[in-house]
Amino acid sequence: MKRWIRMVLMALVLTLGIVPLSHASNPISRDGYYHGIFLGGKVKVVNYGADIKVKVVNSFADLKVKPVTAFPDDVGEWQFVSYGEDFTIQYVNSFPDITIQFVSSFPGVR
Repeated sequence: MKRWIRMVLMALVLTLGIVPLSHASNPISRDGYYHGIFLGGKVKVVNYGADIKVKVVNSFADLKVKPVTAFPDDVGEWQFVSYGEDFTIQYVNSFPDITIQFVSSFPGVR
């Protein structure tokens, strides 16, 4: 009887531990927002105190980013500026808020 109870509890713990991981696969909403920040527009790169910490990856990114020189209207279209930014980013190697991949076409949420 004790062995059966232990097996049931173990299965319950494993199940509860896996479920939250499946819901946290992408921190960006389908409409392109991260904690209320629309991920399209004018972006300023800073060394500290950024709105979002990003890590650049080659595959399986949370967001595909297309650098543009004007009219960054859609999700994933970023115009890099020195002032007048919509939000700021900081490049990091560890503990990013989101991961990005630079692309030449088809930007947006994966």
